[in-house]
Amino acid sequence: MPDPSPVLVGAATLTPAAVVAVARDGARVEIAPEARARVAAARGVIDAMAADPRPHYGVSTGFGALATTFIAPERRRQLQASLIRSHAAGTGPEVETEVVRALQLLRLQTLASGHTGVRPEVVDAYAAMLNAGITPIVREYGSLGCSGDLAPLAHIALAAMGEGEVRGADGAVRPAADALAEGGIEPLVLVEKEGLALINGTDGMLGMLLLALHDLDTLITTADLAAAMSIESQLGTDAVFAADLMALRPQVGQAASAANLRAFLGSSPMVASHKGPEDGRVQDAYSLRCSPQVHGAARDTMAHAASIAERELASVVDNPVVTADGRIESNGNFHGAPVAAVLDFLAISVADVASVSERRTDRALDPARNHGLPPFLAHEVGVDSGLMIAQYAAAGIVSELKRLAVPASVDSIPSSAMQEDHVSMGWAAARKLRRAIDGLARVLAVEIITGARALDLRAPLEAGPATGAVRDLVRTVAAGPGPDHFLSPDMEAVTELVRSGAVVRTAKEHANV
Repeated sequence: MPDPSPVLVGAATLTPAAVVAVARDGARVEIAPEARARVAAARGVIDAMAADPRPHYGVSTGFGALATTFIAPERRRQLQASLIRSHAAGTGPEVETEVVRALQLLRLQTLASGHTGVRPEVVDAYAAMLNAGITPIVREYGSLGCSGDLAPLAHIALAAMGEGEVRGADGAVRPAADALAEGGIEPLVLVEKEGLALINGTDGMLGMLLLALHDLDTLITTADLAAAMSIESQLGTDAVFAADLMALRPQVGQAASAANLRAFLGSSPMVASHKGPEDGRVQDAYSLRCSPQVHGAARDTMAHAASIAERELASVVDNPVVTADGRIESNGNFHGAPVAAVLDFLAISVADVASVSERRTDRALDPARNHGLPPFLAHEVGVDSGLMIAQYAAAGIVSELKRLAVPASVDSIPSSAMQEDHVSMGWAAARKLRRAIDGLARVLAVEIITGARALDLRAPLEAGPATGAVRDLVRTVAAGPGPDHFLSPDMEAVTELVRSGAVVRTAKEHANV
């Protein structure tokens, strides 16, 4: 595939797609000329305040609980370096490269706003690091989400100073100083205000929110497709998804999921085979019949989260900030509450969608409820276990997702000698959402494997165009009905089809969507 187009920073608010392109696809960044002019003008304000004998927070004082301590001019460079070194206190496993790149890009956007007071060379250094593929090593734990993602952002700044460790474009770990030298990037020597400007932000939690929304856009449509395969193979009805019935409850997300179900089940000989009064069932179980209501609720949650993310993308998050009229003002915009709340909200929806998916899978394996299919869809009942333990795996994941749905944003804990006495825990909310999204992809993969086998076992009845095409796609990486075999590779391969969007693309190519 061709390299993604460069992303222009500082001309307009970054789009979610631009963030994903830089974070995940390695797109290059360019700084808009007008951004350079704004940055230089704001720096002039800071330089004037640095010369003022009166104390100004972040310019000539300490930080946090030490905000009233005046720092003499000759000690201020040491103050900035000490701030970054002390705050780069993350611990635990490395954070994923795509998250760190999103963190770098979003901080760069704020630096280019002309409201932070950094010098133009700071902006240039951050852009150069991204373009060189230099990814500072950031650790899992350390951020309380207020004052923003301090520790993760401090690891980025430390690398820009030529200290700490990074991963290069080749993925190898090396000293930051060596990587900067190889990239022709001069290490930063920070001056007044710059340390604060580099670490006061919600960039980590926002970056993970944007990546999550990108992934969920694919996964929730995949959930619609998985439900269609379950409904079809369990001889359910599509009549309950009719547009006029959906209009009686005008929930936007529900209508979208129902429309997908109608499209994915359209022209299905299997669905048509049992329509009419001869079908003795009055109505399907909730996990089948209410799929658009559950999936739709997740879609509506995503829409709300996307609106918060778009506002945060348009925000300047720093403390203090340089205003348009040249004042420098303290504020509380670094508090991650808006982002943390929707990260938690999404984790609840992810758990719910996975839960209803697992229930559909379980029905398909139970001869008392699957309308004529063998127990566990096994080849030789009693000798083979079929997909019994695949459902166990899905159930175990769903159980964990319920635990991950417990909100982090209500679990504030005081810090900095009670100066920072209420924090958002947004970084923690984002980290658990990433794990939840991984779990959802795996649960949906199990349902799709189950649905594909159930469709095969309904022969000579034929699947519809969309579900049949997905079944055929699954068959390229996972075996169909037959004696038991090593299942784990099948589950991993289909999970990758789900994550990559191949399942959704295939379904849409064969349906009127």
